[in-house]
Amino acid sequence: MVRQSPRAAHRRAARRPRTSAALLAGVTLLGAAGAAGCSSSASSTASSAASSAGAVAQSLASAAQSAAQSLASQAASAGASAASGLSSEAAAAAASAQAAASSAVAGIQGGFDASGDVTLGSVLTASDGRSEVPVAVTNHQTDSNRYTVEITFKDSSDSVVDAVVVNIPTLAAGQTAHATARSNRSLTGPVTASVDVALRY
Repeated sequence: MVRQSPRAAHRRAARRPRTSAALLAGVTLLGAAGAAGCSSSASSTASSAASSAGAVAQSLASAAQSAAQSLASQAASAGASAASGLSSEAAAAAASAQAAASSAVAGIQGGFDASGDVTLGSVLTASDGRSEVPVAVTNHQTDSNRYTVEITFKDSSDSVVDAVVVNIPTLAAGQTAHATARSNRSLTGPVTASVDVALRY
């Protein structure tokens, strides 16, 4: 039987802790590397999720903006169409009124121009929204006459918006008659009135 000297045994015993310490250090490094890898992976996943969420939010915001612009465009188009429709109706009503007034005057036979006998006051707006203008007719002739006066209402652009006819029954020489010309419908904006045709007969 071979006996080891106490010194050799002591050397072997001293080597064992060094080996264990080396192994422990390796395991620690591997664990740290694994933790770092997991941390990097988690960070990448979170970044990807945040990026996706941002893209979705941006897409939703863009869709909302497009929808708002579309609604605004549709509203503007509807408003323009409505305004155009109202303008067309007003123009048609004005043309119809003017045609009716002209027809009434044209039916008078043997009439004489009496524009100098007619005076108009200022246009006022009645409680029902219609425009009114005072009419004064003075017979400057030496005999009695009847009068028919066509009066047109115009807007600020001098376009005819309505027309009416005022009839004055037999008026003695030198006398003055007063009447009121009223528009056929409510008129908006500044309105003026003028004598288009005046006949005595």
